[in-house]
Amino acid sequence: MFLVHQKINWNRVIIGGLVTIAIVFAGIFGFDRSVFNFLRNFDCSFFKILGQIFNARVWLVLSLIAVVVFYVRKTVMSRAHVSLRTFYDRIKGSYAFWIFCSVSLGLICCFVLKFLLGRARPIFYEALNITGFFPFGHDWAFQSMPSGHTVASFAGLVMIGLLVPRAKWFTWSLATLIGISRVCVGVHWPSDVILGAFIGMLSADIVMAFFSKAHK
Repeated sequence: MFLVHQKINWNRVIIGGLVTIAIVFAGIFGFDRSVFNFLRNFDCSFFKILGQIFNARVWLVLSLIAVVVFYVRKTVMSRAHVSLRTFYDRIKGSYAFWIFCSVSLGLICCFVLKFLLGRARPIFYEALNITGFFPFGHDWAFQSMPSGHTVASFAGLVMIGLLVPRAKWFTWSLATLIGISRVCVGVHWPSDVILGAFIGMLSADIVMAFFSKAHK
């Protein structure tokens, strides 16, 4: 892996955020239904399997396991004592930890927005032709925006792309495919995926900027 020092251009972030919000609103009040209806024609078992593989829990668990393995290996090689006090000092240079932090940051923002927005999932549209927002709900059926799978996948895969620039084309393509698949299987609206992608990318950029600066 190759460490690339990265700084955040907050002007671009603000502009990107405003553009994303504008597209999301355009989706809510415009293209969401037509794009959703079109992509539903491509629903298949492959996309469902893809969703099972790249869900939020898998990202968190696998990256956390990798962090623990890194810590144990480093501790054994240095013949140092296992200590919670030194845990962070030993793992902060682990790229697995960076991925874990990126995914965690993205998901925290995601779940807060899900709770605040309370967007009804497309199942209500397909069954009853009902759409809308029902804030402050804890039910899965009203947690459509943003897409958690998309947030986690973009946060993790964009981070991997930043760490391994040669693989960026693949990681970005895979993240995009995962996002599209969430619409195809009927659990999210296109605007849910667009917002989730922005949150995931921004989370990866923030974590990368923080840790790369610390290791400069």
